[in-house]
Amino acid sequence: MISCRDVWKLYGPDPEKFLRQHDGDPSVDLVKDAGYIPAVVAASLDVMPGEILVLMGLSGSGKSTLVRCLSRLIEPTAGSVHFSGVDLLAASGKELIDIRRHRMGMVFQHFALFPHRTVAENIVFPLEVQGVDSATRQRRAAEILSLVGLEGRGGYYPRELSGGQQQRVGIGRSLAVEPDVWFLDEPFSALDPLIRREMQDEFLRLQSVLHKTIVFITHDFSEAIRLADRIAILYEGQIVQIGRAEELVTHPATDYVRAFARDVQRDRILTAGSVMGDVADADAGAGTVDAGALLREIAPTVLASSSPMLVVDDGVAVGSLTRDAVIDAVWGTSEPEGTDSGED
Repeated sequence: MISCRDVWKLYGPDPEKFLRQHDGDPSVDLVKDAGYIPAVVAASLDVMPGEILVLMGLSGSGKSTLVRCLSRLIEPTAGSVHFSGVDLLAASGKELIDIRRHRMGMVFQHFALFPHRTVAENIVFPLEVQGVDSATRQRRAAEILSLVGLEGRGGYYPRELSGGQQQRVGIGRSLAVEPDVWFLDEPFSALDPLIRREMQDEFLRLQSVLHKTIVFITHDFSEAIRLADRIAILYEGQIVQIGRAEELVTHPATDYVRAFARDVQRDRILTAGSVMGDVADADAGAGTVDAGALLREIAPTVLASSSPMLVVDDGVAVGSLTRDAVIDAVWGTSEPEGTDSGED
């Protein structure tokens, strides 16, 4: 759905010329020494249809800038961005407006609701901009209000809603145009923890119904692993690792990635398949566990077994799982060899 290759965003005098002078691939140190700010550095990624890709990193890591480059709200300094086969960097201003109005939905940390408009009017404002007739807007408002759990509140004003309800309005507004891609930039970070959890639940419920292609920004690893199909971690504008949560936990590419994963509840992320040993070591009489089963689900069974259990994937034997492997994965402190620092 979205594909970007070697996307750069540098701030400073004539950054395009600077990149050309260095064959489009200067080191980050060289960029900084030349007085430029490297907001996004040679970023490449693909977002699959129906996937939730989470971008995460500390403040200033380039998450929001990258998303704005993907939607061309910010002009990349270099690189390519394709959206459903359309070259966004070659698209005209009119084409971009049409794509954003009809095929992209965006939700930001700050709700940015119109205080003088009702909830229903806020939700269908994008349709009003498109010139959609009033009757159609009213029908769509009713559908969205039901979808985001705000039935009966269409006539309220934003000031009459809680923070969580206001964010539901923002989400509803972004869905009014039935977008192909949904960009969410830390939409829940301003909410209280309990409301934030409820909104995550609501988000997952909506995705189970809508099956949108989603790029979601957060700095919270717990939120990322709860929502994401895959996670891309950024450091100083660079994508330092992309993968499923269990891959980032078991094989962090840098110390920066490892720091994010340090305090996570590993038994809620790791599966039998991610920590299994050689299939030849299994004892067929000890029983089987599914490769995709979370360790928290199978730990009691594995820990009670004195022999390595057989790990199966779609009925095919693929590995073995021992008590020691589960104990080390969940409570051990060992790390894979060959990782390096995020500052390298």
